[in-house]
Amino acid sequence: MAHWNGFTFKWYQRLIHDEKIMSALYYTIIVALISSIVATIVGTISAIGIQKMRTRGRKIMLNVNYLPMLNPDIVTAVALMSLFAFLNIEFGFTTMLLAHIMFSIPYVILSVLPKIKSMPQNMEEAAMDLGATPMYALRKVILPQIKPGIISGFLIAFTMSIDDFIISFFNTGNGVSNLSIEIYGMARRGIKPEINALSTIMFTVVLILLLISNKKQSIVAGSDK
Repeated sequence: MAHWNGFTFKWYQRLIHDEKIMSALYYTIIVALISSIVATIVGTISAIGIQKMRTRGRKIMLNVNYLPMLNPDIVTAVALMSLFAFLNIEFGFTTMLLAHIMFSIPYVILSVLPKIKSMPQNMEEAAMDLGATPMYALRKVILPQIKPGIISGFLIAFTMSIDDFIISFFNTGNGVSNLSIEIYGMARRGIKPEINALSTIMFTVVLILLLISNKKQSIVAGSDK
């Protein structure tokens, strides 16, 4: 058994060899990553489209967008489960992924919309007057301006996906489980120390990423002065 100043690595070693937990971690990261990327793309395009709509249509779309966020998670989860059952889609990885995408899109839209609203209204028109095509103006003018909102939306979607239990529980199938479902199942029998080891690793990784992000922001802010 490896020790370091009284600290044991036994549970970390067991964690690596626990196929059930490692499989749950794999599905958690894969589902969160894919769903966040897809939700960010769809949510960004939707936010741009909503902003271009007339006032009445924009209000209607925003109210529709608020529904999944205002409803309790269990209502959204059961509604998605009923939809997949109606469409005769086999429950498993696909249904969990689709559920996470649908659940995350409203958060991305609400993260990107304020950045679009803060842009000068004639910026896109000015770019097109100078010869830019609509797609070129989107890539080179609009997206760079709303990049902070897109990144925030992605991070929110990623965090919500990793943290979510109810949506995952109602829309998964046999052989597919993420960490939240796995921990819920363990809660009845007692949490394994391996989960505590995994939580420590995840906390450390997030802390390091936050420190790196803050350091980069400090460097950028210092260079701008």
